[in-house]
Amino acid sequence: MRNLETKSGLFKTLTATLVQQPFESDAIFSVHTSYPLHSWVGLTTGRRAAEEGAVTSLHWQRYRLIQRRRRKTANNMAAPAEHVETKSTETDTTEAPETSDSEPAGQDPDPDPDEDEDEPAEPKIRDTPGDIRLEAIANTVALHPSRDVLVCGDVDGDIYAYSYSCTEGENRELWSSGHHMKSCRQVRFSADGLKLYSVSRDKAVHLLDAERGHLVTRIRGAHAAPINSLLLVDENIVATGDDGGTLKVWDMRKGTDIMDLKQHEDYISDIAVDQAKRILLTTSGDGTMGVFNIKRRRFELLSEYQSGDLTSVALMKHGRKVVCGSSEGTIYIFNWNGFGATSDRFAIKAESVECIAPITDSIMCTASMDGYIRALNLLPNRVLGCIGQHVGEPVEELAKSWDTRFLVSSAHDQLIKFWDISGLPGTKVNEYRKRKKKDERMKSLSKKAHGDNNFFSGLVEETKEEEKEEEEEEEEDSDSD
Repeated sequence: MRNLETKSGLFKTLTATLVQQPFESDAIFSVHTSYPLHSWVGLTTGRRAAEEGAVTSLHWQRYRLIQRRRRKTANNMAAPAEHVETKSTETDTTEAPETSDSEPAGQDPDPDPDEDEDEPAEPKIRDTPGDIRLEAIANTVALHPSRDVLVCGDVDGDIYAYSYSCTEGENRELWSSGHHMKSCRQVRFSADGLKLYSVSRDKAVHLLDAERGHLVTRIRGAHAAPINSLLLVDENIVATGDDGGTLKVWDMRKGTDIMDLKQHEDYISDIAVDQAKRILLTTSGDGTMGVFNIKRRRFELLSEYQSGDLTSVALMKHGRKVVCGSSEGTIYIFNWNGFGATSDRFAIKAESVECIAPITDSIMCTASMDGYIRALNLLPNRVLGCIGQHVGEPVEELAKSWDTRFLVSSAHDQLIKFWDISGLPGTKVNEYRKRKKKDERMKSLSKKAHGDNNFFSGLVEETKEEEKEEEEEEEEDSDSD
């Protein structure tokens, strides 16, 4: 028994010594020593068991205390590095906001109703293209025969090409040309729209590429006087008239004139040709209309003198009638093959008739020095109404679009304006003349005829009552007959 106790005490002493040695460097264990061998002699088994438990518990607590202190020291030494690492991690990684299943991440759950207002509005579609403002007064305007393109020439000698559209803000300048040294007076497209001809006060005839505006051919000194009018007879033959009353016909393949005749005493204002491309008609400031035969290259005759300048000429009624505008506001009507004297005249109460644009075989539009653009019917002779106006500014020229939808006008207000004439060809004219009322104003034929400043507030459309009165008057006239 003693031997067993001795061995057991020795074992415990050795165990306590081994457990103690790893912590000898710690101050808390400096007072602790190994139990002497005799201290274990005579101890009962229960006490030994209690002491064994006490010793084991004491060493375990000391071990855990040392481990905690070592971890604390290590944490204090590593605290700055951990702090920096944590801060950078928080900076680089941002927690995503919590989202529910019904609202996916990245989508604003409450969209701002004002955001829709910031979206660009849909382009506005107008009845007609917007006005084109120029840097100088446009003497002439011509429209492409198959596309929404126009060309105009101004008093500075510049030529501009524009594409036009009913979408607001979609009018675009395509190109410009400054080859003329003086005022450009007439521009005309070829039948295929690929070529553009122009004449100027600088006495030159130019042929341009209509797509880019490049100069292809120039005839310097084509006339002895400034050129005022231009007409394309066909793709190769061009007729020009100058301020001195000389008419020339050019073969553009050779660049030379094939006919040079002077029969007018004043400027040639306008030129027209029949459907057979055989007879040229000219109007002049001397008040006469000239007739020239292209095929025979000779002069035929002059009409009788009128009281004012003849400013424009056009063929109507399938070529059976010739109409000439005048500086007095009267339209003179000639029969075909009856060019010596007028067959009728039509006074429209305008300051002048500067230009004529045929719309159909019976309906034409005229422009005047007073700025009004009127629609007229020929035989019966009626003023249908007002298409539009350039307020207080003389209108230089009118041109019809390729689809007969728009009428384009150029005036001294440096504006190119568009007018809706799509309903004009379907206009029906009653053969019975309506009795005129005092202070009766022209009928407005388009929405823009009233003008932005309500200048045309007096232009009113016919009401049902007026139509009824007209029918009653017609019945009275028929009863009296």
